[in-house]
Amino acid sequence: MRQGCNEFNRGVISRRALISLGGVGLGGLSLDRVLQASDTNASSLRPKAKNIIFLHQYGGPSHIDTFDMKPHAPTGIRGEFNPIDSSLPGVPVCEHLPRWGQQLHKWAQIRSVHHDMKNHNSACYYSLTGKRPPTDDIRLRDTMELYPAYGSSAAKFLSTSEGVPPFIAFPHVLRDGAISPGQHASFLGKRYDPFFFDSDPNSKDFGLPELELPSSISLERLGHRRELLRVIDEQLKLAETSSEARGLDEFQQQSLSILSSPNLKKAFDLAKEEDALRDRYGRTTYGQSCLLARRLVEAGARFVNVYFSRGIGGKGSEGWDTHQDNFKDLKERLLPMTDCTVPTLIDDLDARGLLDDTLVLWMGEFGRGPQIGDRDGKGRGHWPHCYTVMMAGGGTRGGAIFGKSDERGAYPAASPVGPEDVSATLFWALGIEPNKEVRDTQGRPLPIASGAPIESIFG
Repeated sequence: MRQGCNEFNRGVISRRALISLGGVGLGGLSLDRVLQASDTNASSLRPKAKNIIFLHQYGGPSHIDTFDMKPHAPTGIRGEFNPIDSSLPGVPVCEHLPRWGQQLHKWAQIRSVHHDMKNHNSACYYSLTGKRPPTDDIRLRDTMELYPAYGSSAAKFLSTSEGVPPFIAFPHVLRDGAISPGQHASFLGKRYDPFFFDSDPNSKDFGLPELELPSSISLERLGHRRELLRVIDEQLKLAETSSEARGLDEFQQQSLSILSSPNLKKAFDLAKEEDALRDRYGRTTYGQSCLLARRLVEAGARFVNVYFSRGIGGKGSEGWDTHQDNFKDLKERLLPMTDCTVPTLIDDLDARGLLDDTLVLWMGEFGRGPQIGDRDGKGRGHWPHCYTVMMAGGGTRGGAIFGKSDERGAYPAASPVGPEDVSATLFWALGIEPNKEVRDTQGRPLPIASGAPIESIFG
């Protein structure tokens, strides 16, 4: 099967002597000056993101082996990869990310994200909700006391398109033994659950049969059935029975709306895309999932989660969890696939006039440890104490770098932020005040985000 993008996995990028970013000339600026400029003077402009595509890299990508390399650190820390020049003078990237390096000027980097959750399930919940879990335990389970996913909160406060769920997630359920919490609407109710599916968009027979009406039911008949259900519900006073019943009723109405509208069905028809574009995304589950994310945003989805997780790529460790053979797995599987797919998504959004309105978020639940040697002597362990988050589009200031890690990539050296601040940034970018309140199962008012937006990467 064609994988695509092979032509981008070789070579070194030449340094550009001058590049203009957002109308600001950066020719000759050193990395220190870029960092200094990025950490001050928060933008007074309101962002213009209408949609978010959240590319969640389950397992935790190594920041030291991708965007925050430490070439002058000792051998046991800096790793096997060499830095190469990017489109940002003085800001190198890993040699196995040449395409991403060519478009680094379109990305904002947050290099000082940190927390203290070392297990996947707890850290994953933190990264999906922006709320600190009650315990750092691999056995952490979803409960109605835990917070909803970002997309569920966004769906509650944003306008929606008829027939298209506001929050869509695919193609895997994140889990480390138990299912990681934070992937659903929790106490917000079923109405705000994601439209989730686990079908492989790279499969030849990809499709969602549940979007097809039985041949015996026409759209007109469906409309009559929908009206009949409404009348019955009113007669039974369903809306007054319980919040759970209301949620089920709203979920049912949303399902009927989806069935009666062609928009979502059309978005799932990847065969409508040119083969050449599908090849550029990469003929992988991840590549075709990201292409589908673009189509869903075009159709009217407001928040799309694409999970890079267990089994994607067909071999190796679970997602980015490179406890062993870190460099082999990165070089042969993870980085080539990423360098093929993610830059293509950005270029495709940009070419279609969607990038200004769509914020793309690329991050995992934590980074990888600076010290090489985990398990097989060649791996990197879990490291929540400092890692990098990448954002593009949606009003972000291309080329901005916020925060700084220390010389070993172990801890923040400037402007530390937590998942709470990433959370507040996402809502703020969508025009939702981070202190907007929701109510839990006990009726208590709770803010959707408890951090502060990182405004200086916008504008």
